[in-house]
Amino acid sequence: MRATATKTANVSERGHSARKTALAYAMVYMFWGSTFLAVRYAVQTIPPLLMVGTRQILAGLALYPLARLHSKEKTTVRQWLDGALIGALLIAGGNASIAWAEARRTPSNVAAVLVATVPLWMAIFDWMRPKGPRPTVRVALGLGIGLAGVGLLVSPTDPLLHTAGGAVNVLCAGVLFCGSLAWAGGSVFSRHMELPQSPLLGTAIITLMGGAVTCGVALAMGEGSQLDLHRVTVQSWISLGYLAVFGSILGFSAYNYLLVAEPAARVATYAYVNPVVAVILGWAVAGERLTARMALAAAIILAAVVLVITSPHPPEEGAGQPVVPD
Repeated sequence: MRATATKTANVSERGHSARKTALAYAMVYMFWGSTFLAVRYAVQTIPPLLMVGTRQILAGLALYPLARLHSKEKTTVRQWLDGALIGALLIAGGNASIAWAEARRTPSNVAAVLVATVPLWMAIFDWMRPKGPRPTVRVALGLGIGLAGVGLLVSPTDPLLHTAGGAVNVLCAGVLFCGSLAWAGGSVFSRHMELPQSPLLGTAIITLMGGAVTCGVALAMGEGSQLDLHRVTVQSWISLGYLAVFGSILGFSAYNYLLVAEPAARVATYAYVNPVVAVILGWAVAGERLTARMALAAAIILAAVVLVITSPHPPEEGAGQPVVPD
């Protein structure tokens, strides 16, 4: 009788965990896919790095007391230092590169697909670490197909539909590429650094420290003198609020949970879905072009997502189950 009850409880617990994981993927896919468009409107009247840093600090100030209250966990100096390093890579490197490029007229859909190299670098960085898992053939195939879809989406010409597209600014593309490397490195390193056991508390530390680092860089680059609060539009304020709540608080919390609970290559599939969401929203809301080539590329990218997500992944050493708020 007791064994049956224990088995039922285990099945229920696994089902609850599976639902949490599915919800976390949905939040990262949809919320982060929509942030590219929100960034476009936010940086119209707010300097890009200051916008990113402010967004993350606001999110961290909201998350930290809630996380401390829920987890009752005390933080250490080492956790704050590690959080600063991860935040610098993810936020000052990854988030800020997107905002900087979009502030220089890079369309939101183009910015989204240009950062889709993240899964490749995450898989390589994860493999390069001591005892890191080697990507399987199926995962490598999925990554290759996904990158091919991205290439089809942004290349000046394509050999399939024989269509021409606008060239991407080389400087913006380079900045986005470097930002992708920083984001991939921060994502992998965060799995093996000293952070609080509570993913929510870890997220709060990363957003606070990353936001502070980004604001420091923004001020050093002279963005403080570029900010005119009287010229900031309502649209930019709303976009900033959306980015803080949905992009940082909810999206980052879900992403931090997945980094602990799921293999790195599987988590990285968000970078394939996000461009699809960004392309659709850019077309529907901002009037950005949606062509036959984009539709074909989206189909290729989604096929790659299916390959990577359905691929068997061996258990990873050191990856424990996080404490997740209900």
